Amino acid sequence: MQFVTFLTFTAIVAVISYYKSKQTKKITSDGYFLGGRSLTGWVIAGSLLLTNLSTEQIVGLNGAAFKEGILVMAWETLAAIAMVVTAIVLLPKYLKEGITTVPQFLETRYDKMTKTIASGLFLSGYVIVLLPIVLYTGALALNSMFDIPQLLGVNKTVALWITIWGIGLIGAMYAVLGGLKAVAISDTINAVGLLIGGLLIPYFGLLLIGNDSIIDGVIILTEKAPEKFKVIGNERSSIPFGTIFTGMMLVQLFYWGTNQAIIQRALGAKNLKEGQKGLIYAAFIKILGPLIVVLPGIIAFYIFGNTLESPDEAYPELVKKVLPNELVGFFAAVLFGAILSSFNSTLNSSITLYSVDIYKSHIKTDASEIDLIKAGKSFGIILTIIAMCVAPLLLYAGGIFSYLQEANGIYSIPILTIVVVGYFTKHVPAKAAKIGIISGSLLYIISQFVLKPYVFGKENYPHFLHVMAILFVLNIIIMLVIGKLQPRKNSFNLVYTKHVNITPWKYVTIAGLVISVIVVYSYIYFS
Repeated sequence: MQFVTFLTFTAIVAVISYYKSKQTKKITSDGYFLGGRSLTGWVIAGSLLLTNLSTEQIVGLNGAAFKEGILVMAWETLAAIAMVVTAIVLLPKYLKEGITTVPQFLETRYDKMTKTIASGLFLSGYVIVLLPIVLYTGALALNSMFDIPQLLGVNKTVALWITIWGIGLIGAMYAVLGGLKAVAISDTINAVGLLIGGLLIPYFGLLLIGNDSIIDGVIILTEKAPEKFKVIGNERSSIPFGTIFTGMMLVQLFYWGTNQAIIQRALGAKNLKEGQKGLIYAAFIKILGPLIVVLPGIIAFYIFGNTLESPDEAYPELVKKVLPNELVGFFAAVLFGAILSSFNSTLNSSITLYSVDIYKSHIKTDASEIDLIKAGKSFGIILTIIAMCVAPLLLYAGGIFSYLQEANGIYSIPILTIVVVGYFTKHVPAKAAKIGIISGSLLYIISQFVLKPYVFGKENYPHFLHVMAILFVLNIIIMLVIGKLQPRKNSFNLVYTKHVNITPWKYVTIAGLVISVIVVYSYIYFS
């Protein structure tokens, strides 16, 4: 019965996505890469949330909460503020220029080589870090929650390989064959299911703790584990309080404002109004994110104590413990949808970056729209195979979520730096951007993977989020100095391409203020 429920829900999502995306012409680059610039607010919001909320978040962040408590909610709540900034400041500029990828802006602002370097960094990060982690954590969660090894009669390692390749192949079908529209529609449907399914886990967990009373469950949990409800982290925690004002906000701004795998949903908006609605809707829902990706970890700590081998086992074990059997098939389907979402969304963005920024610019400059799509699909297949081969090797890595966040710094802060300087200055030249992005990446690699472990030691070194902030400021200073000494000949001015209407949503500022106040209040309440 569980397997039938799983297949039924998954099949319904696939059929609806196929028929809805079939209406969009995928023989043009806009149609394939941006869903024909036809996405509405709720579709954008659903796709943003599900692209972000996958097993590396659900498993990894709940594992961090199991270990450290509610302070890790910063990864969720501060994201809402970053989404507000993106909606009000960055998205109007993106849609005014009519770009398909963020590196396209870098070509207009600086030059073609800057765009290529940025695209290369994005793709390297996706294939080495993000795609394999999505596959690995997704397979790990499914195998653990639903006893895949026992079901297939194989050991855990073989089951991991089978599940990873199953997720990868199905995800590739969405991203390679369907384009962004199919990805976004499937995301929206699965987002509703994941919100329902995700909230069921803390619901049943609190019922178990409170002997069938939610209120008693909350009271017992807060009384028995009060240390898990302190939002202010010390210097030994994964998120010291000071980092909220330094690298944490920079990471969030990069992720929601410049990361191609995320911002591509908003770039596909039918107009600025719908794009801003999508970001704001998603920001409101993001504030509730800790109920799904933090609270279950604390509940698991109360139930299991220190009996688990790894914090990353907290969420899968809690699901097995509290979820009624009749809901297992449904939850497996929405979790599978979340895994697919993060994988195929990142894959679709990788295809877009390669086709538009590398293939068209350096391999076949006279490529037609059809050539771009064909090249992108071939690249997507190759990328999928690489990611499926790398993913099982993460079995030997440490804490997944912390590894993901630290490794992302190699490309996140350098790219954010040159985008910010590019939009808010007029005379900084392309030379400064090249120096900024290369030096930013190299300095971060040296800092985190040479100086930290081998020279100073982890205990005596600044937190990686502080390091990100220091390098961000340093790179901006370097670029501004170069711009002062060797300014570009002509000042940069953003040109309106008229791809979409850029009249803003009249409630965007008010909604943004409300979201910001709620986030600040949540910190005051739990401090």
